[in-house]
Amino acid sequence: MKYILVTGGVISGIGKGIIASSIGTILKSCGLRVTAIKIDPYINIDAGTFSPYEHGEVFVLNDGGEVDLDLGNYERFLDINLYKDNNITTGKIYQHVINKERHGDYLGKTVQVVPHITDAVQEWVMNQAKVPVDDDRKEPQICVIELGGTIGDIEGMPFVEAFRQFQFKAKRENFCNIHVSLVPQPNATGEQKTKPTQNSVRALRGLGLSPDLIVCRSAKPIEMAVKEKISMFCHVEPEQVSTLLIVKYVGQSLLTIVKIGVITRYLVFVRYERLLKVCSIALVGKYTKLSDCYASVFKALEHSALAINHKLDLMYIDSTELERSTEVENSVKYHQAWHKLCKADGILVPGGFGIRGTEGKLQAISWARTKKKPFLGVCLGMQLAVVEFARNCLNWKDANSTEFDPDTKNPVVIDMPEHNPGDMGGTMRLGKRRTVFKTQNSILRKLYGDETFVEERHRHRYEVNPELTHSFEEKGLKFVGHDTEGNRMEIIELENHPYFVGVQFHPEFSSRPMKPSPPYLGLLLAATGTLNAYLQRGCKLSPR
Repeated sequence: MKYILVTGGVISGIGKGIIASSIGTILKSCGLRVTAIKIDPYINIDAGTFSPYEHGEVFVLNDGGEVDLDLGNYERFLDINLYKDNNITTGKIYQHVINKERHGDYLGKTVQVVPHITDAVQEWVMNQAKVPVDDDRKEPQICVIELGGTIGDIEGMPFVEAFRQFQFKAKRENFCNIHVSLVPQPNATGEQKTKPTQNSVRALRGLGLSPDLIVCRSAKPIEMAVKEKISMFCHVEPEQVSTLLIVKYVGQSLLTIVKIGVITRYLVFVRYERLLKVCSIALVGKYTKLSDCYASVFKALEHSALAINHKLDLMYIDSTELERSTEVENSVKYHQAWHKLCKADGILVPGGFGIRGTEGKLQAISWARTKKKPFLGVCLGMQLAVVEFARNCLNWKDANSTEFDPDTKNPVVIDMPEHNPGDMGGTMRLGKRRTVFKTQNSILRKLYGDETFVEERHRHRYEVNPELTHSFEEKGLKFVGHDTEGNRMEIIELENHPYFVGVQFHPEFSSRPMKPSPPYLGLLLAATGTLNAYLQRGCKLSPR
């Protein structure tokens, strides 16, 4: 087993995840089997209870693991399926060690950071690196490890020490450290500054790790003199100093690393800038100030847009700005939000939690339904589509979810029987579950290749009330997909509408660049007016 450790310096968010994903993709293109591990030094057990504004979206794996969004990048880049143990946190490590101590595994010894915590980290990495992540179920040959945070952070010290020891345990020829740093270029001087990188590498070496490759993030290509200066002061050869430009699209970063683009399946990103046709989608949500909050949704839309030779114009709309209260408080914001919504080719309401912004989402859903705009509702988006239909088509004016109104007389969305309202972490319906189609007359079934069932990832506490579904179906809102027991409503489709679809699951987590998610692809096809032609061709895309 070969191990590649990716560390970062100077600032957080410098692009370690993209570097790790790109390096893994290059190695996989060479015929090697690659896995990936993300280490997050925070004390949380997992990412499940985070606000999206803390670390971006919570990515869900097949086994129900709620993990950092970087694991989503690994899965998309490498086309693999990871597990919750591929995301290591300080909380998990300490919980593991404390459980062993309570069990008596340390035989009365004093349990310390060194060696017990550091040994636990090394054992976890070695064990998880061997777990197959490809469809062929063969053991990986290379493990790419991203150490979150910045070198020097106090919470990351035990992990750095663990890898200082690990490089000798794995043997130096099987261990490589790639350090990602920043080379700023102040406007005042226009000169590329190497001191931040020098200090970062000095701190790393002081902790016992010497980088084999230094990747410098810069707005412009690093000059040879600057590269030689970094080489001299960081104790590496000039060939071991590489530049990675700060670019807009992830694919461009990959191509920069590859130099001449040997990974042909990712060259689709080169086409992106050259596409002339544009499809605009309005994403109506409550976490719109940070794009990482909907990272997988954006990627799923981008994959689908590329598949039909369109450039994606994704317009983020804060759902609260669509509400009447905003019109009173700030009429300019209100009218700007509605202008965006009205000019969009399609409307997407993604998942979320909490009552804030729900009325604005209901307004957007009502607009999509009545104006026959292509619409996709995901998780909460599907639940709110049911609420909107109940209020405006069934005339149940107080219809609501018990999440927002526990005393509603028409609880069209209810909490699941197994929902534990006490604990928050890991108490949802999580991971890959099977959805069975109940009819052949379903747009989504056709988009999935006329399969009798699909398996997608879930993350929810509430569900459509199965006792009321007959009232909806009589009025044309069909529940075309159920769980295997037939009790849980998984997919809705509205009759006599170009594309009004809701899914309880999160199909964006399974979307890949060369295999776009069918619900998202359907939205883009409907938004560009090509859905019927696509279905008539037997769900085959036109030549690129």
